[in-house]
Amino acid sequence: MARNIGSRYTAHQILGRGSAGTVWLGEGPEGPVAIKLLREDLASDQELVGRFVQERTALLGLDHPRVVGVHDLVVDGNDLALVMELVRGTDLRTRLDRERRLAPEAAVAIVADIADGLAAAHAAGVVHRDVKPENILLDMEGPLGPGGAHPALLTDFGVAKLIDTPRRTKASKIIGTPDYLAPEIVEGLPPRAAVDIYALATVLYELLAGFTPFGGGHPGAVLRRHVTETVVPLPGIPEELWQLLVQCLAKAPASRLRASELADRLREQLPTLAGIPPLDVDEPEGEPTQQPYDDREPGPAAETEPRRRGAVPLVPGAAPDSNRDTHTSMRVPAPDELAGGARGTARAPRPSGQRRPGSARHKAETVRKRRITLGAAAVLLIAAVGVGGWLATGGNGTDGAPGDSKQTMSPVP
Repeated sequence: MARNIGSRYTAHQILGRGSAGTVWLGEGPEGPVAIKLLREDLASDQELVGRFVQERTALLGLDHPRVVGVHDLVVDGNDLALVMELVRGTDLRTRLDRERRLAPEAAVAIVADIADGLAAAHAAGVVHRDVKPENILLDMEGPLGPGGAHPALLTDFGVAKLIDTPRRTKASKIIGTPDYLAPEIVEGLPPRAAVDIYALATVLYELLAGFTPFGGGHPGAVLRRHVTETVVPLPGIPEELWQLLVQCLAKAPASRLRASELADRLREQLPTLAGIPPLDVDEPEGEPTQQPYDDREPGPAAETEPRRRGAVPLVPGAAPDSNRDTHTSMRVPAPDELAGGARGTARAPRPSGQRRPGSARHKAETVRKRRITLGAAAVLLIAAVGVGGWLATGGNGTDGAPGDSKQTMSPVP
C-alpha cells in the first residue's frame, strides 16, 4: 500500500527490512527513488533528528559515480527518511552467497570502485563506518568492467553515524558489523577514515577467499581477533596483491593506505590478474568449543552441512534481515578480554578438502583411522598365532603323516 513520505515522495513497495528501518521503492518529482525510512523509535529521538538535520549538507554534497547519491532527507512528523538514488541491480552479499568467491580480477575491480567512492567521501570529511558487502550495490545496467565486474557503488552513508548518538551508544557501546570492524574501533577510539580502509580490505579478502579473515564463532572472539591476531596469506594470491592487503589490514591506522592510493594501487594490479580463476581454499571452521569426547561416527548431516563464516549475528539463532542491514550496538570488550590469549596468527585457510586439526570432522576421521589400524593389528595377531601353532606341530597332520589336509593348531609355547 502506498504511503506519502513528506510532501514530495510516495513509497510504493518494500524492498527490504533492516535493523535501522525499511527500504522502499518510491517515486519523487524526478522519478523513481529508494527511500530508507528509519524506525519510529529513531524518528522520535529529538537528539537524533537534530543530528540528522546537521548531516544534511554533508550527505547531499556527496556526488560521485561510485556513491549512491542521497537526494533528500525528510523529517515529517514520525517519518525520518533518506531519499536515495535507485540502483537497478543487487548487493554484493547476494553475489557472494551465489558464487562464494570471485575471480581476483573481478574482486579487485569492484573494490577499486568502492575505494574511489571512499576517496570522494573522505575528501568531503565523511566517514562511512560500515563498509561491508551488504552496503555495496552492483549496477546491473552499467557497462561491464575488468573480469566481467558490474560497476559497484557504496550506499548507506551516514546511517551508522546518525544512529551512533551519545545517548544510544555510551562508552561501552560500538556501532558496526563485527567482521569488518577496525581494531581501533574495538578499543574505543573515534572512527577516522582509516576504519573504512580496513573494512574495505576485509571485504576484498572475503571476495577472494569466501570468508572474512577474523570472522567465525562468538562476536566477542571476532572482536578479539581484530586486535590480537595477524592475517595469514591466502594460497595462490599474487604476492603484490597480498602485500597490499596486509598493509590495509594493519593494526595501526597510520600504516594503512588512503582511499585514493588504494584505488590506484588496485588498478595497477588488474593486468596481472586477468584469467586467474577463483582461489581453491576451504574456509576455516568456527571457533573450537570444549565438548565431551564423542567416539560415535558422525551422521550424514555432519559430513554434508557446511559451516559458514562471515558476518555473525549478535544474537544466537537470529535470522538475517532481508536487506542485511546490520547496524547494531555492541559492548566493547574490557582490556582483559582483549588480552584473553597470546598474540598469534589467525587460523589459516586450508587447501580444498583438508580438515582443520581439532575440528569435529578431523576428530571423526581420526577415530575411523584408529579403528582401521586396531582392526588390522588384530588380524595380524591372529595370523601370527595361527602360523606359530602350525610351526609348533611341525606342519604335519594329527597322525604324523605328511600331506594330511587335517591340521590342528596348538598354543605357542
